[in-house]
Amino acid sequence: MTDDRTRTRDGSAGDADYGLLGNGYDAYRRPDPRIAQAIRTALGDARTILNIGAGAGNYEPVDLEVTAVEPSATMRSQRPSHLSAAIDAVAEQLPFPDDSFDAAMTTFSVHQWGDLEAGLAEVRRVTRGPVVVLTCDPDLLDRSWLGEYAPGVIETERRRYPAMDRLRDGLGGDVSVQPVPIPWDCTDGFNEAYYGRPEALLEPAARAACSAWSFLSPAQDEEYTSALRTAIASGAWDRRHGALRSQPVFEGSLVLVRALP
Repeated sequence: MTDDRTRTRDGSAGDADYGLLGNGYDAYRRPDPRIAQAIRTALGDARTILNIGAGAGNYEPVDLEVTAVEPSATMRSQRPSHLSAAIDAVAEQLPFPDDSFDAAMTTFSVHQWGDLEAGLAEVRRVTRGPVVVLTCDPDLLDRSWLGEYAPGVIETERRRYPAMDRLRDGLGGDVSVQPVPIPWDCTDGFNEAYYGRPEALLEPAARAACSAWSFLSPAQDEEYTSALRTAIASGAWDRRHGALRSQPVFEGSLVLVRALP
């Protein structure tokens, strides 16, 4: 089970230190309203919601009673004033009685949990109804062109994102996995959000908002971005993937997992 000994000085509990990555995160990782609607629909008629790994509050429904949990002090400090303050805790040790919430949600977080199975068991323990998980299916990561230019990023994501079977087994009950179409103008800047806008990933701050890039060495980062920059400038990227520039949505690895007890 994760405890304070495994957390960074900032409080980050996973393998990425958001004390370093979190500054400026909210400028690039803004909730996309279409993805937000998918999450809101999956929560159903719940009124009390637990948001685990809540970060700066992306995707928290403002019309519901949300209790947020976030271990990183940097991320907690970026929560806007209209949201409640987040509790400093980790998924594996939730400080709530059994069946405290109508529903629970977590977005782009499960790959950070130190002990996934313990975290899922805790979330199920404190939740009466649906548990909704926005994540990426590691088996679908090859749908993105990014693997051609930054294979280390894709391999890092494949290693970190849990397989759907682990989520199904850990949550139990009736579990569905639905693809989430990514809109071309997606405002949430995860890697696949730039499927038709490759130039965006040439910005260091955009890459910094996607934690997989932080596992590269500076030399790898330069190698990958130089290759992408050259491919864009020469027209090679457009010859292979140019149709994506006008494709309204992309079905990549983004999925919504919904588990009912």
